[in-house]
Amino acid sequence: MATTEELRAATDDALEHQLLDAKDALFKARFQHATGQLDNSALLGRLKRDVARISTLLREREIAAAESQE
Repeated sequence: MATTEELRAATDDALEHQLLDAKDALFKARFQHATGQLDNSALLGRLKRDVARISTLLREREIAAAESQE
């Protein structure tokens, strides 16, 4: 996954695309974990943090846009 600086430099559309990719990867990893096929269980935590990080950046931008309209 990209660093926070790289994520901050990305556009909203790119972040939304990365968020969808991360959520899909998390779903697949959870499924593999449940069926005993996941070799690296640390992947689950990393993907959760990636989803949270991207969601936070999108929310920060949403709040900043709302504040600038006032």
